[in-house]
Amino acid sequence: MLGMSVVIFATLTAFNTKEHKRKLQGDRVSGPVFSDFVYKGEDAVYKENPLKPGQFYSPILQGCYPDPSITRKGNDYYLVNSSFSMFPGVPIFHSVDLVNWTQLGHVLDRESQLKVQSAGISAGIYAPDIVYNRHNDTFYMITTQIASGIGNMVVKTKDPKAGNWSDPVKLDFDGIDPALFFDDDGKAYVVHNDAPDKGKQRYEGHRVIKLWAYDTEKDQVIPGSDRILVDGGVHPAENPIWIEGPHIYKKDDKYYLMCAEGGTGSDHSEVIFSSDHVAGPYTPAPKNPILSQRHLDKSRPNPVEWAGHADLVEGPDGSWFGVFLGVRPNEVKRVNTGRETFILPVDWSGEWPVFEGGMKALKPSVRMPAGVNNKTHARGYFPNGNFTFTDPLTATALDHRWVALRGTREKFLQATDKGMVFRPYAVDISEQKPISALFYRQQHKNFESSVSLDYVPASDSHLAGITCLQSEKYHYVLGVTKLDNEDHIVLARSENGSTRILAKEKINLNAKVQLQVKAAGDAYQFAYAVGKGAFRNIGNTVSGDILSTDVAGGFTGALIGLYSTTTNRVR
Repeated sequence: MLGMSVVIFATLTAFNTKEHKRKLQGDRVSGPVFSDFVYKGEDAVYKENPLKPGQFYSPILQGCYPDPSITRKGNDYYLVNSSFSMFPGVPIFHSVDLVNWTQLGHVLDRESQLKVQSAGISAGIYAPDIVYNRHNDTFYMITTQIASGIGNMVVKTKDPKAGNWSDPVKLDFDGIDPALFFDDDGKAYVVHNDAPDKGKQRYEGHRVIKLWAYDTEKDQVIPGSDRILVDGGVHPAENPIWIEGPHIYKKDDKYYLMCAEGGTGSDHSEVIFSSDHVAGPYTPAPKNPILSQRHLDKSRPNPVEWAGHADLVEGPDGSWFGVFLGVRPNEVKRVNTGRETFILPVDWSGEWPVFEGGMKALKPSVRMPAGVNNKTHARGYFPNGNFTFTDPLTATALDHRWVALRGTREKFLQATDKGMVFRPYAVDISEQKPISALFYRQQHKNFESSVSLDYVPASDSHLAGITCLQSEKYHYVLGVTKLDNEDHIVLARSENGSTRILAKEKINLNAKVQLQVKAAGDAYQFAYAVGKGAFRNIGNTVSGDILSTDVAGGFTGALIGLYSTTTNRVR
């Protein structure tokens, strides 16, 4: 994916500074050295709503972890999310109780699986579905890769804990959001979102849900087996938009088709249909939607919006649970943390599954399955609520929460006992190419994050620092570079592809530089310190508007990045 030469800095003498002769690899420096990363999230909602016995926080995955899909084999649960042009792709989590999760890694961790080299940040991998087929003891992950002409695809493994997912098999059908269903008799089916038949589109956003028979030997849909299950949505006469994210379940010899409807925004919802046959006809439930927040007062405290795109699983105590996406807007109603993974108990004691409280204002905590202990703040488990994440950036194996864009991390990183050495690409952060940057998701409305940087730029085309990024066109960069042949620290804002410097100061690079960003809702403040000195704000408080999907568009949340380049456009 990266397919380009990396730029290696010359010897230390090229830096023209005696104080900065720090040796990293013999007599050569490979680039900026980042170390001691800290992220601390402090949202009021968790302080004001401490957990009581038998409760755990939802969202279970904070930050940009959208479009959750979940499956079960025995006592093991596996969950995956969309990853767009992040590399590696499709984060995969494991739990034995639906409360305490560990990240196993990523499903798509090789360039042969993920070809997003030139994809925009909101292209790439959409809506993965993970499912276990007991008939051949195999796990499948089926998804849409909006890049490189791939489209719908499937990969497989016998053991998600071991990884080793296969290379993709391109599937011969159009549309997005495919999901697999394996019936009791071993027959397999694919269900997905598609456009209406040619000439039958009635309005903008008109979509259908289509079903195909699936050949598990050839890993391909069976030609001519397709049929439309839902045309438009629950109430076709009302012109419902974007029926998508379908899943089929079988319970008590009846088939249930659950879908998102209304688009993944303020009108998002989850609806359900049933049939006596897998191929339909499907009848909507008398009370739809079964999950939504779109009808609630927007001024309510701690709102969760955009709820939908759900998947169901039977819990360890025999009860049912549903995972779904939602967002938590900040005080000015902007969405910076992106679409997150929430969970709710589901009552399926009657004919239809009912998300408990799914049509009321969602609360920050939900009840745990019977007999489960909350370990989310114990070592090794994925945290939620308020927490601090620290990484000295000296380990060869990166924490799974670190991702790159459009290419592998290993091509531009080298771990040392002094920190992570970056080999900068001749690519600016605004380009749709692999960039030498390492990203951590913003997971709170209120956070502070800092990192140490050991670096002297060689010229004004060289820069290293931190970024708060929503996309290649919308981001902030706080970096060390040269201006008029003197070392400077600069703060720049890029909005819709146009970049301007907000602040710049001369800096004495006789020691490591500490870089910091703090956010209090929509207000972001950047700062720096030299050596062990105190942090000094640079520039005024800036708006997080360009880090929100409301302004920048797209499907991702804000990312905090460690970034380097030899083609700096911040001049």
